[in-house]
Amino acid sequence: MNRDKVTVAQIEVCETAKKMYHSGLVAGTWGNISARVDDEYMVITPSGMDYDRLCPEDMVLVNMNTLEYEGRLKPSVETPIHAAIFKDRPEMNGIVHTHSNYALVMATARKPIPPICDDQVQILGGDVRVADYTMPGSQEMAKTVVEALKDRTGALIANHGEITIGRNLSEALTGSQVLEKAAMVYINVQSIGGPVQISDEDIAFFHDFFLHKYGQK
Repeated sequence: MNRDKVTVAQIEVCETAKKMYHSGLVAGTWGNISARVDDEYMVITPSGMDYDRLCPEDMVLVNMNTLEYEGRLKPSVETPIHAAIFKDRPEMNGIVHTHSNYALVMATARKPIPPICDDQVQILGGDVRVADYTMPGSQEMAKTVVEALKDRTGALIANHGEITIGRNLSEALTGSQVLEKAAMVYINVQSIGGPVQISDEDIAFFHDFFLHKYGQK
């Protein structure tokens, strides 16, 4: 394990946690964030800590295989979900989990978000599925969330919230914001007759463009 990579991951997770909190995506100490260090280790936010008072050294180093951790603070209770996702999706390096308002409305109704916004399909890969309701932090939740994220970078968790993943933490945080907006649009558009969905062909084009052509090289 490269300790310099651990330090960088701790800084990135701490900074992203503060951005998430100030963006209004979470209330109180809810939600959690993690970053991959390598194929064996990740860094994750500690359990039940005020985001505004966190410092990089508070971020917890966890072995993804054993879930053993290093440091004075306990990791998030949802550490098993983060570890399962990283092991299933080796191309992903950042995870953001929130209980944001509109996403939680959809998750509580246990209704998926159809592919209705172009940034949604670009970043998240299409519709947003709902992972089955299970106990938070359980291996059962880890299994259902991994399944809901197949070929996607965002999912709802029934009666719980939303989770997004990215090739880096910045991408995962953007995905969380986009998912929340898509949920808001879907709820509001019901008042004018419901949404018109984006075609499968356009979804494939947009998502491929985002993955391989969007932004600067």
